[in-house]
Amino acid sequence: MLAQTFERNVLLPVSSHEAFAWHERPGALQRLLPPWEHIRVARASQGIRDGSQVEFVHHLGPLPLRWIAEHRDYRAGYSFRDIQLHGPFTRWEHLHQFESQGTSQTRLTDHVEFQLPGGAIGSRLGRALVDNILQRMFHFRHRRTVADLTAHSRFRKRNTMHIAISGSRGLVGSELVPFLTTGGHRVTHITRTQSDPDDVVWDPQQGQLDPAALNGIDAAVHLAGENIASRRWNAKQKKRILDSRVNGTRLLCEKLAALQTPPQVLVSASAIGLYGDRGNETMSETSDSGEGFLPDVAEQWEAATQPASDAGIRVVHLRFGVILSPRGGALAKMLPPFRLGGGGIVGDGKQYWSWISLDDTVSAILHALMTDSLTGPVNVVAPQPVTNREFTKTLGRVLARPTIVPMPGFLARLVLGEMANDLLLSSLRVAPQRLLETGFTFQHAELETALRHLLGRST
Repeated sequence: MLAQTFERNVLLPVSSHEAFAWHERPGALQRLLPPWEHIRVARASQGIRDGSQVEFVHHLGPLPLRWIAEHRDYRAGYSFRDIQLHGPFTRWEHLHQFESQGTSQTRLTDHVEFQLPGGAIGSRLGRALVDNILQRMFHFRHRRTVADLTAHSRFRKRNTMHIAISGSRGLVGSELVPFLTTGGHRVTHITRTQSDPDDVVWDPQQGQLDPAALNGIDAAVHLAGENIASRRWNAKQKKRILDSRVNGTRLLCEKLAALQTPPQVLVSASAIGLYGDRGNETMSETSDSGEGFLPDVAEQWEAATQPASDAGIRVVHLRFGVILSPRGGALAKMLPPFRLGGGGIVGDGKQYWSWISLDDTVSAILHALMTDSLTGPVNVVAPQPVTNREFTKTLGRVLARPTIVPMPGFLARLVLGEMANDLLLSSLRVAPQRLLETGFTFQHAELETALRHLLGRST
């Protein structure tokens, strides 16, 4: 039986040498996995040279499916091929071809040949489904590849950096690491549990972090902290949230300051929760902080970086808004009820939600690392905040689902307690003034564009 084919190409905004190098670097595979798919890399050899292998685990509901592929026909700067050794297809071969289009552009062609199981009947029944999956997947892959290469090319005249990252396996960190390594940067993980010989182990609660392990780093990104929405708030949980941020930040900054050659820059997480519930008022980085638990946490969190500032390290406080990703955070929790048609506004729906896509989040971190004029607070939000009502209607439209099941404010408070007021019902209309002033370009300035990209629902 003849193989079926699928082909799609894209024009990349870099030379063929740089386009091919991006695909060879650690992290490229992770950057190309569609975020709406329940798929992870279980095992992978380094690189894409002949004989290297990768094993995926793809979950279809509760069922894990293994897919093992091997790289072959490696031609440096020109092409490589993936061959399925074990997986859902009778045959699968994926050829990646790179054709130079002058000195600063490359045509990438993805050519796939496959056979579905079940012979002629399986082919007739499954071809439309597979075509749809491949169209969505390669549309996403090509958009992300172009965006990543564009983001890194802005700083091609700068030297690559050795960057230490805490919280590197959280929602933001797990996407930031491959984004940086595919750009040629070296990453060291600051982690509680060592899984790689190069990891730096720390224990913020016990004040343990060997500064010698941080010698030679050019920059640090601090993302670690207790998930504020992981469990219902009480006095004990609120103390955990505060201590995890303040104690960990102070410990890291004291150790960085004690180095003989401190890093050039520390990019430290914070949150727009610092501004408190402000109704329709638009917040910029110069706005005063609000009142309440989250503003107090954010103020102390940012103040804990003082030892690094005193040592002459450029410190950037990234005040994150609602970070959108189907792999975690608020959007991941909203998707199940919305997909079942059970979504709706929260409270009166008039409260502003200042959001940002995960793609723009990691790009903003790179921008902060590389922009010497950027210091102090930086609002990491998209330029077009929306009300909860607008967010609800947009998500429903992208998913093609009704949004007629509201959650009244009293019910949100009953279910979540105090957390509901700060995370769901408060209004934060925040502008990314410092990002825009320093030339940052958003890939997803509009909510619907962001959701369609993240959920594979592009029109």
